[in-house]
Amino acid sequence: MQPSKHRRGRATVLAAATALGVVLTAVPATGATTVKDPYFPDDGNSGYDVTHYDVRIAYDPARADHLEGDTTVTARALRQLDRLSLDLKGFEVASVTVNGVPARSFSRSGAHKLLVEPAGRLARGAAFAVRVKYAGAPDAEGWHILASGGANAAGEPHSATSWYPANDHPSDKATFALTATVPDGWTVIGNGLPGPTTATGGRTTFRWKEDRPLATYVSTVAIDRFTVHRSRLPDGTPVITAYGPDVPVDTVVEDQQRDVLAFLASKFGPYPFSSAGAVVVGWSKDPAARALDLETQSRPTYTGGLFDSAVVHESAHQWFGNSASFTDWRDGCLAECFAQYANQLWEEHQGADLDTGFYRSLVEKHKDDPSFWATRLYDPGKGKEVDAALYFKGSLMLHALRRTVGDDAFFTTLGRWTGEHAYGNASFPQFEALAGRVSGKDLKGFFDAWVHGTTLPAQRYLYPGSLAAAR
Repeated sequence: MQPSKHRRGRATVLAAATALGVVLTAVPATGATTVKDPYFPDDGNSGYDVTHYDVRIAYDPARADHLEGDTTVTARALRQLDRLSLDLKGFEVASVTVNGVPARSFSRSGAHKLLVEPAGRLARGAAFAVRVKYAGAPDAEGWHILASGGANAAGEPHSATSWYPANDHPSDKATFALTATVPDGWTVIGNGLPGPTTATGGRTTFRWKEDRPLATYVSTVAIDRFTVHRSRLPDGTPVITAYGPDVPVDTVVEDQQRDVLAFLASKFGPYPFSSAGAVVVGWSKDPAARALDLETQSRPTYTGGLFDSAVVHESAHQWFGNSASFTDWRDGCLAECFAQYANQLWEEHQGADLDTGFYRSLVEKHKDDPSFWATRLYDPGKGKEVDAALYFKGSLMLHALRRTVGDDAFFTTLGRWTGEHAYGNASFPQFEALAGRVSGKDLKGFFDAWVHGTTLPAQRYLYPGSLAAAR
């Protein structure tokens, strides 16, 4: 999605996706519908490219069922528009303006659509800004009330629309600014770098800004009585780590974040964002809620504490999933397979033998279990966007690919991938093509067996190169 080094136009992403067989919307000249993601056909809008979100919220943890929001979505029309839509779950919408002029109409449709008719037609290529004022109860899919009394927003594949209106599809990335007002004594953590903090009338306003485009599902806000630690990477990048009041402060793993990021940079290329760190929150107030670690951009979210394996995984996502993002939800392997394999690379860095200790033991454990191999890594199926297969079968696939093409070609491919698609979007078929070009090998059989297949790969793909000797 970057027209220059730092941002490609979404029109380019849509054209590339269409060439690769991604189904996108056929939109009338005077309107726009959804992106038609194969798994989430109601998500997003194909008629415009968001360039920036300015999200302003006010929240009092004493009134957990109420959030006030004032969000401006700045975008560029990709076609002539008489109407458009945003994704927003719940809330009462008080007003909508387009370029400062009240919308001719706005209404709700389906589970999460806010339909907007501007006062005047938007010309193709025109920049415009939609401002939405809203209030009500944040939706529990993405907004979590914490046992400590605080709250945080995180979730995959959806979370953003639980607290602000968005073009909620990973193909439309945008820069992001957060202004959040809370009662004195509470702290707000967000993506990117902090801005000025101001206090008046018993309330404090925090400001955060992410200057690199993000996919909406990796935006976040966390509100609690945080303990905040600050340090820097060797290159000066700020590291901000916030601990909720009911989680242990682990300075050992906290310090290890810097070593992990340096190691991953040696494998994947330079760290892609202007800040790093972690948001460590406590458990949800709902005992049935699932604990969540998520790669929220620049500052991953962890539940219950910091753990080295989680830090490696979520930090790797800053390259695979956050900077180089996928085109649609069929491409989840581009995030999860690589982040999981980063854990293996970290173990290898600490002295582990991946061929025997990881690869052979896991293959032998599951070789007679058809269910382990039954999920495709690309296009795994609706409801399997982040299936366990992407983590375990996926990390095996990447190690087998490494042994097939050799270390030089493998790590060159990873570096080129994160460099060529930095701050943009791409699909798994594009990764397959890049791996073939870099290695100079015909990898169709390999990817058919490992990525598109649903059974145990044939021996020549299961035990290539040195893996055969390690048996």
